[in-house]
Amino acid sequence: MEALPDLGSLKDDELKELIERYVKEENEVSYRRRILHGYIDILKSELLARKKDAYTGVGGALDNIDIEHLSRILAGKGMPEDGGRS
Repeated sequence: MEALPDLGSLKDDELKELIERYVKEENEVSYRRRILHGYIDILKSELLARKKDAYTGVGGALDNIDIEHLSRILAGKGMPEDGGRS
């Protein structure tokens, strides 16, 4: 992470540009975090279903879901235009 410049020496427009830059960066990080949480939720659900399967003999919770398709959706979906803040 880079250090902030001397804020007192910046013009109003320069401050606004910095704010916009960091808001955009935060939105990108937040979007990536949500995607990762989606992956984690899918993996935890499957692991839990497998543990239950060991006791019940029933298949995993995700047996009837196209995981490959869901993964492609999560990986390929672009960042929303509004920065994911809708």
